[in-house]
Amino acid sequence: MASCQLSVVRSKEMTKHSYTTLTVAYEGPLALLTLNRPDKRNAISFQLVDELLRALADVERSHARVLVLTGAGKAFCSGMDLDDLRAMAGLTPEESQDDAIRQARLMRTLFRALYDFPTVTIAAVNGPALAGGCGLATLCDFTLASTEARFGYTEVRIGFIPAIVSTFLLRQVGEKQARDLLLTGRIISADEACRLGLANEVVAADKLMERAHELAATLLQNCPTSLMTTKRLLKNYSAKELDRELEAAVEENARIRLTDDFREGLSSFLEKRKPRWTGR
Repeated sequence: MASCQLSVVRSKEMTKHSYTTLTVAYEGPLALLTLNRPDKRNAISFQLVDELLRALADVERSHARVLVLTGAGKAFCSGMDLDDLRAMAGLTPEESQDDAIRQARLMRTLFRALYDFPTVTIAAVNGPALAGGCGLATLCDFTLASTEARFGYTEVRIGFIPAIVSTFLLRQVGEKQARDLLLTGRIISADEACRLGLANEVVAADKLMERAHELAATLLQNCPTSLMTTKRLLKNYSAKELDRELEAAVEENARIRLTDDFREGLSSFLEKRKPRWTGR
């Protein structure tokens, strides 16, 4: 049945929009969005965030009824771009706080856009999904994890905090598991991610995109109006609470930038040495 439906999803004519950090392709009613910085392990730069927001808006305006998000190369998304981290290290404390607010609000907008996206979303996680990349992987409606995938909210290892993503994670896995993942910063396997509820399925690496197409074909059999209405209903349940929690997360993200430990964590990470924490 899946193979018959697959022929409906795949179209010989494929429309591509021009971006620098990602690609968007349409296969009939399926949109395929690929993070395309393989040499940077698809790290999150400010340009990538901007293009992701524009790409999501393009897909929303299109005829697509299912969106698949994946990464080019061996990683799904490795977290924040090193060049942006280096630029951050050169800021004064006051500049750093302003930058933190801007950056946190930008990530809030991106995560909220993906979480609230009216079209059904599938993340095909082909490799490591870390920090902000883990957020992108797990905020989709469905998360398919390759056996090569790894997941982790690693911010606390280098003096950052996983502020924006924490409120979404609490809803997905519950408080006890969220505390484990956020406070240890540990990186977990695809199997553990599936057990905890961060992923729906674990798929052999060479079958990942095939399985994403099969799932898309199943979803495309359903009434599109029903799918969009159901997503809107689920979104509205927690919209006001999310707004309040995310604003608090933005403030905490700015506050951590004023600490000595944040500056030490960032320096040690860039210098590839062990941090010397002071608790200040």
